[in-house]
Amino acid sequence: MLPEHITDQAEGLRRLLVRASARVVTVAGARAGLGATSLVVNLAAALAQTGKDVLVLDESLSCDNVGNMLALKPRYDLLNVVRRDKLLPEIILHAQQGARVLPVARAIKALPQLTFQERRHLLECLAEASTGIDVVLVDATATGERYISAGLAPGQPLLVVLNPGASAITEGYALIKRMAAHDGLQRFGIVVNKAKDEQEAQVVFCNVARAAHRHLRVRVEYLGYIPLDEKFKRATQLYRPVVDAFPAAPAAGAFCELARNLMLLPAAGNEEAGSLSDMVQRLIRQACSPNMAYVN
Repeated sequence: MLPEHITDQAEGLRRLLVRASARVVTVAGARAGLGATSLVVNLAAALAQTGKDVLVLDESLSCDNVGNMLALKPRYDLLNVVRRDKLLPEIILHAQQGARVLPVARAIKALPQLTFQERRHLLECLAEASTGIDVVLVDATATGERYISAGLAPGQPLLVVLNPGASAITEGYALIKRMAAHDGLQRFGIVVNKAKDEQEAQVVFCNVARAAHRHLRVRVEYLGYIPLDEKFKRATQLYRPVVDAFPAAPAAGAFCELARNLMLLPAAGNEEAGSLSDMVQRLIRQACSPNMAYVN
């Protein structure tokens, strides 16, 4: 039986985390270079244009992270707030297109070393940052063992970014297999990036979907594709989303359609199980030793 003070702390966490109810969309690529981060940047702008309040959680420590792609030049991370070096408003980045960006990479990586109070403060910060937010987009890093997508509930979808080409398709399937086997995920949304046309995108999707259904017994859904588009490339060079820089470009239209498709996806059956805070609690349980299970 757990000590009374630990039970009280766990109950306090549960009450605190009920507040976070934003829809969470986690985006991942099997490796860097497939366009997952640029998809997050442009999807955030497309959603913001429809009037949604969007928060992006940036898990990447690379120079090609969300903040740098928008020329926001992040200097601090959620870990600075967790350790009381900075206040939350000081580290949140504000994109011109309306979305907010919260760098979280170092905080997630440091989870096993955080004290109970620091983990509690991390959850408080995420609850505060997501208050009033309609959609949380997570740019999930493709490297390492610990990232927010590992905290997804089994029925909550992970949006996987694929590219045409045999190696990219194989890597995408391997990511789905790993997340299904190790993390119990059962739903995967597919977006094909850099496709010549809808037909090529459908071929890529069908190859992965057939293998996933046959060998993994998971649900794989096609959400759309992003076409090869010189305007998209130019917008990236300008550090702007294509929906903002070139709204008439084919890629801009594709991102707007993807935003609509995402919002049409059914929410998780258990709203609390699909929340950002539930995801991070799951991640904490995985990151910490068994004797820390009272974070439930």
